[in-house]
Amino acid sequence: MKRVENKVVVVTGGALGIGRETCLLLASEGARVAITDILDEEGEKLAADINSSGGVARYWHLDVSKEEEVAQVYEAVYKEFGRLDATVNNAGITGPDKKTHEFSEADWDKVMGINLKGVFFCTKHAIPYMKKTGGGSIVNLSSIFGLVGGGDRPPYPASKGAVRLMSKNDAIMYAQDNIRVNSLHPGFIWTPMIEKLEKENPGYKKRLEALHPVGHLGEARDIAYGILFLVSDESKFMTGSELVIDGGYTCR
Repeated sequence: MKRVENKVVVVTGGALGIGRETCLLLASEGARVAITDILDEEGEKLAADINSSGGVARYWHLDVSKEEEVAQVYEAVYKEFGRLDATVNNAGITGPDKKTHEFSEADWDKVMGINLKGVFFCTKHAIPYMKKTGGGSIVNLSSIFGLVGGGDRPPYPASKGAVRLMSKNDAIMYAQDNIRVNSLHPGFIWTPMIEKLEKENPGYKKRLEALHPVGHLGEARDIAYGILFLVSDESKFMTGSELVIDGGYTCR
């Protein structure tokens, strides 16, 4: 039996990395997937690949920092599929590697606009459609740096810590609507983002691996399985929680 059969799920930042693996896994488990991203070529190809392999997916261009776009996409998804069961708020950026006193307001606002305001906009516009559906699941991608400090890129942990508490607050507010809200906290995952940093700073991957007791980085599919669980009815008694998938990073 497929774990999310016929559920309609929006995935932001769905074209690459964790988002891509999440779309593939959800579709293989029976979900109808709305892939959203600003990477149109990659998003369209992913949707085509899912459909050609027997799944159901469609791509929409979406900059989550723009509320008008968010509203239009969620309306279009609901019109296309007739329901909305889950939204995976995965889109995010790290921002430049600077110290707090070196950050410009524009740099700070860009990170917050995507990582925090984007989660707010997508939650805001998902809720009414989930109410019409009779409930749903909101999965907010936070980070290990929503739980502990990282010592760099200050707006990133600030945004991810805020996502963690936003999730708890929304979990309380919408529990009576049968809408669950949880945050997921990945450790370092081998994604195009980390691959790029390794190319810029040779040895970066090895240093990251040493921070995880398991001795290696995670794979995007590791996080996708956690998202699948939170979207599925298997987690029906779970809301306002943190699901930490970090290779032991936060044990230290």
